[in-house]
Amino acid sequence: MRSYQDLFRTPEFTPLFLSSALQGAGQTVGGLAIGTLVYAATDSPLLSAVSMFTPQLAQVLGATTLLSAADRIPPRAALAGIALAYGLGTAVLALPGLPVRAVFPVILVLGLIASLGGGVRWGLLNEILAKDGYLLGRSVFNMMSGLMQVVGFATGGVLVAVLSPRTALLLSALLYLLAALGARLGLAARPPRVSGRPSVAATWRTNALLWSSRPRRLTYLGLWLPNGLVVGCESLFVSYDPGSAGTLFAAAALGMLLGDVTVGRLVPPALRPRLATPLLLLLAGPYLLFALHPATPVAAVAAALASLGFGASLVQQERLMALTPDKLSGHALGLHSSGMLTMQGVAAALAGSVAQLASPATAMTVMAGASAVVTVTLAAAGRRPRVPEPQPA
Repeated sequence: MRSYQDLFRTPEFTPLFLSSALQGAGQTVGGLAIGTLVYAATDSPLLSAVSMFTPQLAQVLGATTLLSAADRIPPRAALAGIALAYGLGTAVLALPGLPVRAVFPVILVLGLIASLGGGVRWGLLNEILAKDGYLLGRSVFNMMSGLMQVVGFATGGVLVAVLSPRTALLLSALLYLLAALGARLGLAARPPRVSGRPSVAATWRTNALLWSSRPRRLTYLGLWLPNGLVVGCESLFVSYDPGSAGTLFAAAALGMLLGDVTVGRLVPPALRPRLATPLLLLLAGPYLLFALHPATPVAAVAAALASLGFGASLVQQERLMALTPDKLSGHALGLHSSGMLTMQGVAAALAGSVAQLASPATAMTVMAGASAVVTVTLAAAGRRPRVPEPQPA
């Protein structure tokens, strides 16, 4: 599979793409609205950051209890159900007079439900596309995610400033409901990839199997840690510059879009494996400039430049799929997605805590430095000789 045209000619790719785009736009608009709402009510960088990333924190619970369902339930029903639940939950968050203390239980439940989404969606994508098409297909989804974030943060920023955060939440709920409808009507009814009932025990067994291989462990850590720490920087945009947070988020999303286009479409396959570490260092480096408290234009350029480094995840996911049997693809990709989102939530809480004690700019600098150190450490570990390990049957 060599071109974007080939992708969109593939049956089911387009409806999966459009449904995911609507859901991504809903998450972007809703996340900015929630963060702004909580910051306005509490004046707390910690609570604002955590409110935007609490769904990600819930992913760790889903990854250890529900993830076996990613390959054991029909994907169409799962994707439509998850989007529908998010639409209804976001509508609840938009209720007038809802106290801040009630916001967190709702978004925690939504995050638990969403923990299945990555495994189901990316497992289905891996099933729909030819073996050599996954990276190109995933790059298109990442590009779409970046575009939806640019549009979503810009739109959300206008709605929050001109109307209210609750209006933005209602728009988010509508987008989720449209995503559910698109998944239900556009995707074919496919059977589960693996037989048997989902269970906590099955989740733990497969997690242990995937984690038992050192190359996969290092790949997972590379997907989770540097990325998550830098998202901790992004979680402080609202408290760093409340009036221009939408601009900073949009700039970061634009950089991610350009990085995914470059890595997914322009970089030769032979060169891609060597780019993971340089891209991860690029992801962290520009955020060190926030130690100087740059003005909004400079901060936006730094955020956009850093986000080019998110293209590293495409290289790492390609390696993960090469190390994983096809029948475990949904679970493996779900573990990647849940672990990444969990780390993003943890990093948001950590960054918010440092910002509470010092300042948002200081916290962003600390998180960026930690990301760079982790990247160098993992790169050194990956160069060490290893004993060949048996692969799962």
